[in-house]
Amino acid sequence: MNRKELVNEISTKESFLCVGLDTDISKIPTHLHNHPDAIFEFNRAIIDATKDYCVSYKINTAFYESMGMKGWEAMEKTLYYIPSTHFKIADAKRGDIGNTSAQYAKTFFEVLPFDAVTVAPYMGEDSVKPFLEYENKWTIVLGLTSNIGANDFQQKKLADGKTHLYEKVLSTVAEWGTPNNLMFVIGATKAKDLADIRKIIPNHFLLVPGVGVQGGSLKEVAEYGLNTDCGLLVNASRAIIYADSSNDFAVTAGKVAKEYQIEMAEYL
Repeated sequence: MNRKELVNEISTKESFLCVGLDTDISKIPTHLHNHPDAIFEFNRAIIDATKDYCVSYKINTAFYESMGMKGWEAMEKTLYYIPSTHFKIADAKRGDIGNTSAQYAKTFFEVLPFDAVTVAPYMGEDSVKPFLEYENKWTIVLGLTSNIGANDFQQKKLADGKTHLYEKVLSTVAEWGTPNNLMFVIGATKAKDLADIRKIIPNHFLLVPGVGVQGGSLKEVAEYGLNTDCGLLVNASRAIIYADSSNDFAVTAGKVAKEYQIEMAEYL
């Protein structure tokens, strides 16, 4: 999916919602556990209930890889079930020496038809470039995350005493690609930092997790992070997919997704 197509979907649906399919077998409703493929059955119901209110789905591959072959098969089935109109993200956080990254890129862009994959930039340009070589595919680089450990490295000041490490990462990585194939992960709990981040990368799309259970404010994310093309994909996972553990879990998920969409429409 190219940038124009993504922006058109956002405009048409008046939504920049990304639903995170971080599906944990221990958290899905108990009545699904006897299903031959409980993970896919849960995801199918969630997708059916939320697809009208979101523009993207993010599959956190760890929740599937941890189940071995069965989990990987459920992930593939889920990926192919997502409508072609929706932006599909592999939240895999890959990144290694060039020839290894090339294999990761092949996995998520050729073998599996994802539109984007999350990548860790710690190993530098040659670990990221193989992902950027694919046309109409997106590399989503970790920028400023919402976890406590972000303080260990990302928010440390450089020798100049002014620039944070994550700011240097953003400005450097932005030169490796373009706003048409490169996004950045910025945690919603760091929303007030978005104003300064937009000075560094004004035109790039940002994938923003952390709204909902983690306490991030959608209003603040929109206030500080929107650009002329919207430039945001705000992810909500647990707040939507685990909003209800009863037989009506999908109905409730749809209602929560719609609430996000209605609020987002106010900001666009």
